[in-house]
Amino acid sequence: MGDIINIILLGIVEGVTEFLPVSSTGHLILATKLLGYDAARWEVFNIVIQLGAILAIVVLYWRTFLAVAMGLARRDPVALRFVRNILVAFVPAAVLGLAIHKQIEALLGNALVVSVALVVGGIAIIAVERLAPKSDIVGVADIPLGKVIGIGCLQCLAMVPGVSRSGATILGALALGVERRTAAEFSFFLAIPTMLGATTLELVKNRHELASGHGVGLGAIGLGFLVAFVVALLVVKWFVGVVTRHGFIPFAWYRIIAGSAAFIWLMTI
Repeated sequence: MGDIINIILLGIVEGVTEFLPVSSTGHLILATKLLGYDAARWEVFNIVIQLGAILAIVVLYWRTFLAVAMGLARRDPVALRFVRNILVAFVPAAVLGLAIHKQIEALLGNALVVSVALVVGGIAIIAVERLAPKSDIVGVADIPLGKVIGIGCLQCLAMVPGVSRSGATILGALALGVERRTAAEFSFFLAIPTMLGATTLELVKNRHELASGHGVGLGAIGLGFLVAFVVALLVVKWFVGVVTRHGFIPFAWYRIIAGSAAFIWLMTI
């Protein structure tokens, strides 16, 4: 029963935070620390359940993906640019992730790094919201290739837990003149190949551990996946509405407050 509660809690945390610019990985690390879980035991679980949240994007934006697929069949220029932009932005994180995956893993259990990154990221959001150029790019397919490469490179910052993959890509897009809603949706779509790649790598590396029953098993991962999927379905539409009306400043202040509280707590235990 204890493990089931843990699975549901972590699934909720993942579903709520995956697409908000607040770092889902960072929150899962802090939740693991706060609730006294064995971080090594839950590490694979925390990464793989992110696919549940990714599936929510596929479901919510199925019309977009269907239109792109039909456009590709006709070799429609807009559909081709859409796919090109997603794949090009994915490449920097894929290359760097494979090159330094051991160093990334070493940071995944460091809750102190998460707390500092949350605060720094919150300050960065406020700065970008105030200083970013006028947003004149609307539509994922309309983002120029040079800006796409820049956004993809900035996504690599999210390899530091607590930075936030969605936060890095959204801030990068805003700084390069992409309209808020488009920046958020580009981050959603870019998450699909990025998280598929990260999850596949993690499953391959830990296949023997999963098969042997050590750590968290496939059944637990399946439940966490389902919880993350359902929660993300509810959160994404709300998030897009908040961003459209109020921008990203509310999430910046949340990061600063949560990161500061976590830092103070970690310094006292």
